[in-house]
Amino acid sequence: MKVIIIGAGKVGSQLVETLLNDKHDVTVIDISQEIIDNFTDNFDVLAIKGNGVSSSLLREVDCGKADLLIAVTDRDEANIVSSITAKKLGTKKVIARVRNPEYVKEQEFMREKLAIDYIINPELSTAQEIMRLLFNAHTSYAEDFASGRVRITEIQVNHESELTYKQLKDLNLPSVIITAITRDGEVIIPNGSSYIYPRDTLYVMGERSNVDAFAAAAGSTITSDRIKSIMIAGGGRTAYYLAKNLEQLGVAGKIIEQDHERCRLLAENLNNTLVLHGDGTDLSLLKSELVEQTDAFVALTGYDEENLLVALLAKQLGVKKVITKVSRSSYLTLLETIGIDNVVIPKLITAGDILRMIRGGRIVSMSLLIGGRAEVLEIITRENTPVINKKLKDIGIPPGLIFGAILRNGQVLIPNGESIIRSGDRVIVFTLENNINNVNKLFGIKGRF
Repeated sequence: MKVIIIGAGKVGSQLVETLLNDKHDVTVIDISQEIIDNFTDNFDVLAIKGNGVSSSLLREVDCGKADLLIAVTDRDEANIVSSITAKKLGTKKVIARVRNPEYVKEQEFMREKLAIDYIINPELSTAQEIMRLLFNAHTSYAEDFASGRVRITEIQVNHESELTYKQLKDLNLPSVIITAITRDGEVIIPNGSSYIYPRDTLYVMGERSNVDAFAAAAGSTITSDRIKSIMIAGGGRTAYYLAKNLEQLGVAGKIIEQDHERCRLLAENLNNTLVLHGDGTDLSLLKSELVEQTDAFVALTGYDEENLLVALLAKQLGVKKVITKVSRSSYLTLLETIGIDNVVIPKLITAGDILRMIRGGRIVSMSLLIGGRAEVLEIITRENTPVINKKLKDIGIPPGLIFGAILRNGQVLIPNGESIIRSGDRVIVFTLENNINNVNKLFGIKGRF
């Protein structure tokens, strides 16, 4: 598939890496020569310096023959214009990143009248992911597939855990599978001989109740307490969308924001959220606002370092559930070490949204994990799917790809080498990022466009 990406910032870079793993033909356009030089040096793409709004430049890159154009610059107007122009020139599908809440209200108009096929909003998607994490019973990451029947969760192993210094083959796993272990920044696809050590992070998949039981036995905190109060550091767009969603659920919210004008705008547009003018990293302010009595704390300032600091302060003050936003995946190893419960990385959330649109079809859900180095996909099989009616041990599964679960007739199966996939099964696959092309081949996936 021929894909043109306009804007090579954080989201654009993540998309390029993932699309190249999918073996797509990618062209990148950006106004920064430094960014273009970086792409030329590090990726097998055609990288061009220029303004993606220019119709002559879009013609130059053969936009009319492109299957997809993705406009993800930092300017909404440029993304909208680039998408409209590309569609007029013959691009099959266009995706525009639109962040301004005023424009977001016009999504239906932009789709119907301007022919923009898909509109993505990173801040809104991030807020929705935070909502999911807030009301997830696990303090750490967990996500459900197969209509909630299959769960994958992250378990951080401490020194007291009964799992430590044991091989997987010696564990009594209650119909779950450990799909991956992260250790000191390295991703390990384990086998029966693999050991578990303190400070490892396990990614465990299986039927929801079994995963929860294993997580509880492993020492992972699970709570049934409902979130009733929340404090948010930083009052940007993500905080606004999050507060709006929380207001609809009757959750008492506080936002701490340094910019006085932004505080005024938030106060005018939010009904039941207390907006405080101050520094969210100020320990005395957090204490005076009784942060330790809130059910959850979310760090959403514009700086990774501030978010890490304030999230750690909130955790040390006794907040049970702490979520922080970071831009750089390289911080994940540090976050595991200092004990932050949940992390959201907007570029991965946005890239995941776009990839779901691109792949579509039989891939009904997917999630990027471990800083984008792994994916979990839920795939519906059909009569012509290459892997069906064969034993898994006979289909040549490459290293780094794990069949985690199969949902058949409402029953969750944890597969082994003797298992056979049937037409109509929902198969949940864990794969490292460089294996997605093998997943496509095994399941006969060609994408939506």
